[in-house]
Amino acid sequence: MPELPEVETIRRQLAPRLHGRRIQDAHSHESEKFIPAKDAIGATIQALSRKGKYLITSLDDGRELIIHLGMTGSLTITPDAPDDPYIRAWWQLDGSEFLAYRDIRRFGRIRCVSAGQYGTIPTLASQGPDALSPDFTADGFYQALRNSRRRIPTQLLSQKPVAGVGNIYSTEALWIAGVHPAKRQISRAAATSLHAALIEVLKAGLANGGTTLRDYRNADGGEGSHQNALACYGRSGQPCLRCETPLQHRVYDARTLTFCPECQPR
Repeated sequence: MPELPEVETIRRQLAPRLHGRRIQDAHSHESEKFIPAKDAIGATIQALSRKGKYLITSLDDGRELIIHLGMTGSLTITPDAPDDPYIRAWWQLDGSEFLAYRDIRRFGRIRCVSAGQYGTIPTLASQGPDALSPDFTADGFYQALRNSRRRIPTQLLSQKPVAGVGNIYSTEALWIAGVHPAKRQISRAAATSLHAALIEVLKAGLANGGTTLRDYRNADGGEGSHQNALACYGRSGQPCLRCETPLQHRVYDARTLTFCPECQPR
């Protein structure tokens, strides 16, 4: 699933190309998750921003076109109407280009709402501060974690303590901070270390254009390269890069999580 680095990479590529463009027409898959794409017809794009894993297209009529890429979504600009069975929506822009939304597994979604009114998008409405925003503080993060009894990775993936983090970058951050994925509560010091580790891995992922394990492609159709820098995720059975102990994996809360039994004691 595209996480903050992947979504932000796409946003940075698309923002200058979409600014000021008028949406002349639109098409969507028949699913209710994608039909709202057509609600943006006639509006002009003023900006493209991001909150967590959501892309937010500000329109000149006071609304926002909200796009979530799900697990396999991607956005590209094409010179012609896209002819691909996995295209779930497209928008025709002035100048005859098309913004195409491709989603193989159809886990993504699109909404068009009044600016800031996210009642129909509960995961966006309830998410915590963006991981790369000044609002994401170590103290606030610790307080959010201590208010839950769920395992730390499950809390992170809920988007409530912090927005934009998924399984890849949470696994990497937990390894850096030395936090075992089975833990439900951690000390303030450990939360502070995990806070710093999350920022570190997300910035590294962004600098590398995101992580491409299978489906992720950026707005130019290219792959990210951060998969070559992963220290823990997907490396079960391989030696820990710190202590050389073989990494292990376990299923916690229906997710397979990799960790070092030596560096991340339970």
